Amino acid sequence: MVVTPLNLRSISFIFFFLLSFRAQKAQEPTYLGSNCHNTPQQPLSSAYQTNLNRILRWMSSDASTSKGYNHKTIGNDGDAVYGLYDCRGDVVGYFCQFCVSFAAKQALQRCPNRVSAMVWYEYCILRYSNENFFGKILTHPTWHGVGTKNVSYSNMSEIQKGEDFVRCLIRKATKETNQLYYKGGFNLSATERRYGMVHCSRDLTSESCRQCLETILAQIPKCCEQKIGWFIWSGTCMIRYDDKMFYLLYNQTSSLPVPNLETDWFRLSSFHKIQTEETWTTDLLIIPLATILQSTDNFSEAFKLGEGGFGSVYKGILQDGRQIAVKRLSEFSSQGSEEFNNEVLFIANLQHRNLVKLLACCLDENEKILVYEYLPNKSLDFHLFDDEKRKQFDWKLRLRIINGIARGILYLHEDSRVTVIHRDLKASNVLLDHDMNPKISDFGLARAFEIGQSQEKTKRVMGTYGYMAPEYAMQGLFSVKSDVFSFGVLLLEIICGKKNSGLYMSEHGQTLLFYAWRIWCAGKCLELMDPILIKSFIGCQVERCIHIGLLCVQEDAKDRPTMSDVVVMLVSETMALPKPKHPAFSIGRIASKEVPTSRSSKNLSNNDVTFTISIPR
Repeated sequence: MVVTPLNLRSISFIFFFLLSFRAQKAQEPTYLGSNCHNTPQQPLSSAYQTNLNRILRWMSSDASTSKGYNHKTIGNDGDAVYGLYDCRGDVVGYFCQFCVSFAAKQALQRCPNRVSAMVWYEYCILRYSNENFFGKILTHPTWHGVGTKNVSYSNMSEIQKGEDFVRCLIRKATKETNQLYYKGGFNLSATERRYGMVHCSRDLTSESCRQCLETILAQIPKCCEQKIGWFIWSGTCMIRYDDKMFYLLYNQTSSLPVPNLETDWFRLSSFHKIQTEETWTTDLLIIPLATILQSTDNFSEAFKLGEGGFGSVYKGILQDGRQIAVKRLSEFSSQGSEEFNNEVLFIANLQHRNLVKLLACCLDENEKILVYEYLPNKSLDFHLFDDEKRKQFDWKLRLRIINGIARGILYLHEDSRVTVIHRDLKASNVLLDHDMNPKISDFGLARAFEIGQSQEKTKRVMGTYGYMAPEYAMQGLFSVKSDVFSFGVLLLEIICGKKNSGLYMSEHGQTLLFYAWRIWCAGKCLELMDPILIKSFIGCQVERCIHIGLLCVQEDAKDRPTMSDVVVMLVSETMALPKPKHPAFSIGRIASKEVPTSRSSKNLSNNDVTFTISIPR
C-alpha cells in the first residue's frame, strides 16, 4: 500500500496490535499521520504550555465517558488552547479512550514546540490549536492510501457502482441520520461484496460534513479508483472502501454499547519461539486499564479474591454484568515478568475444557494485568480442606474432579502443540466452574520442552512444598514425571480430604504419602478415605484411585506412569495395575517451623507456599 504525502510506509486494514513480551512493551495504535499546520517551532509560553497539558489530560480522561467526541477551550486571550478529539464512528467505549489517550501522549512528540497540531490514528483523531477551528472544514491537504489489488478489466462497472455506493453512504450520514457517520456494504456480484464508511468530525454541521465528503470524493479518480481497496481523509472527514469488512459492528441507530470482549478491546498478536523450530502465535485481546479499574472498583479490597507471589486477584464486573477474574502483577512480586509472560503465552495458546481460559491482558501505565474467565466456585482447596464445605463433595464429584484434572494434564503433556510442564500443580491451582468442573490454572512456572526432550535441569527450583517431586526439589530435574508426582499427591488429598502436610503434627507424625503407603501395604487402604464419603463411596473405585495415586508418587521417576497411562487406568476397572514401590519422602518427619514464603492467600492453605531454592554449582 502506498500512502502520500507523509511518507507513511503502510496502513493496516485490521486492528491487530503486535506485542513482544520479550521486550515487555505493547505496540501503539496504527499511526496514519500528523499535521503541524506549518507553524514554526518555537518555545511555548509557560501559560500556553500549561493550558496545552491540561487540554491533553482532559481529552484522555473525557474519552472514557463520552460518546466518542468532544471539544473544549482552556485559557483566555492569547494563551487559550482549543482542543478536540473524535473517534471513528464504529469505535466505541474504552477502545476509543485508549486511542485518544495514546494520541494525547504522542501529539507533543509529533509536533514539538508547535502551537497547533493534528494527529491521526486508525481509530481516532486529536487536534489542538491557539486558534478556534471548531466547525471549520479542512479539505486541503488530503492523504490517501490504496490497496494492492486492481479492479479487473472485466468488471470496470465496479468503479461506478463503488462511487454510487459511497454517495449513498454520504446521504445517509448527512441527510437521513445526521450522525455524520455511516457504514455498510453491498453485493457487487453473486460472489463478491464491498464495504464502505464515511465519517466527519462531529463539530461540523451536516451540510459542512456533506461538503467535506463530496470534495474529497472528487479526488478519488486521480488516486484510487483503479484499486479495490482505498481510503482518503482530510483533517475533518474520511472515506474508506474495501472488499473486506474493516469496521466494527453495532447498531448504527442505537446508543453506544457497553464494552464488549470481541469489539471494544484491542486485539494483540504476539509471536514466540518456544524452544522448538516452530513459532507459537498468540491472538489475545488487550483491555484498557480504565475498564479494569471500573470493573474492580479501583482494585477495592471488597473485590479481592486472593493474593500470591504473582500479586493479587480481584473479581471484576463489567458494565453489562459479566464477571471476570483480574490478576494484577505486584511491583514487588517475587516472581515477576517472566511468570507474566508464561501466563500469557501458555494459557492463550492452550485451549482445553480443563484449563482456565485467559480472556485478555492489560499493559497500560506499567501495569501487568491478566483477565480470566470468572469461576464462581473458587479453588479446590477452598472446599476440600474445609470441614463444612467438604461435606458437599461426595465420591461421584471427587472422582469427576480427579478425571478432569488428569485430562487437563494429559493435554499439556501430549496433546498440545508443544509439551508443557506445569511445575506447580496443587489444590489451590485447580479452579471450579459453575458445575464444579476442574480447570487447571496458574502457568507462571510452566516450561515447554523441545521435540524429543525428556527432562530439563534448573538451578532455580520453584514450586510448592508437599507437591514437588524429589528429583526436582533436590536436583532441579523436572519432566512430565514431576507433574505426575504432583498429580498423585493431589489425588490422594482429594480422597482423604487432608493436605499432604496436614498429618505432620497429628498422632501419625508422618506425611500423607507415607501414611497412604503404610495402610496400603497393610491391606487397609480404605482407612485413608475421608469419612464423609462413607455414604457415597464405591469401594473398588476408591481402592483403585489410591493405588494409582501411589504409582504416581513413587520415588524413582522412571517407575511412575505417564498421564496417558493414568487416564486409561482411571477409566478402566479391569486393567491390571502394577504394584507400586515406596513413595518419595517416605520417612516420617516433623514439619519445619520456618518455611520460605513467596505466596499466600486469605482463602488458601499453608501448603500453597511456593518457594525458591537455588541449587549450588
